[in-house]
Amino acid sequence: MEFKTLKAIFKHLFNFLVLSSISFAASANVVLVDGHVRAMPASVPNTAAYFTLENHNNSDVKLVEVKTSAAKVAQLHTIVEEDGMVKMRQVEGFIIPSHGSLTLQPTGNHVMLLSLTAPLAVNDKVPLELIFEDGQHLMIELMVLKQAGTDHDEHAEHHHHH
Repeated sequence: MEFKTLKAIFKHLFNFLVLSSISFAASANVVLVDGHVRAMPASVPNTAAYFTLENHNNSDVKLVEVKTSAAKVAQLHTIVEEDGMVKMRQVEGFIIPSHGSLTLQPTGNHVMLLSLTAPLAVNDKVPLELIFEDGQHLMIELMVLKQAGTDHDEHAEHHHHH
C-alpha cells in the first residue's frame, strides 16, 4: 500500500518535471531585461505596462497575449499615426527577433491593462503572464513606478505622510 502511494507520488513528480522542462524550452531563452507598470491615480481604471524582452533563441518568437490578475483585460497595443493623428491600436502580437529584443515603451508598443481589479500603488508588484505563439508562457513581475519627471510629487507625498 505505502509503496504504491510512493510510486504514484514519484510518477506525478516525474510527469510534472517532464512537463515543466518542455514548457520552459523556448521561453527560457526569452528574458525580461527591464520593465515597469505606470502608476496612475487611484481613480483611473487603466494603466500600461512597459518592458524589454530579449530573445536568445535562434528563431523569432511572437508574444501574442498577456494575462494578469491585476486587471480584467490586458491588450497588446501599438501606436500608429494616421492622418497626422496618433492613435492606439490593438495588435495580434509583437515579434521578438532572434537574438534581438522587444522594447515596450510609452511612445510605441505597450501592454494596456484595462479595468484594474484594484488601484495600484507605487512599488506594488504586478504579475504578468506572457503567452507566446508557440504556446510558451513566461511569468514576469513588474514594479509599479511613477513616470519620470514627477519627482516633486513624490517629495510632496513624503511630507504628507509625516
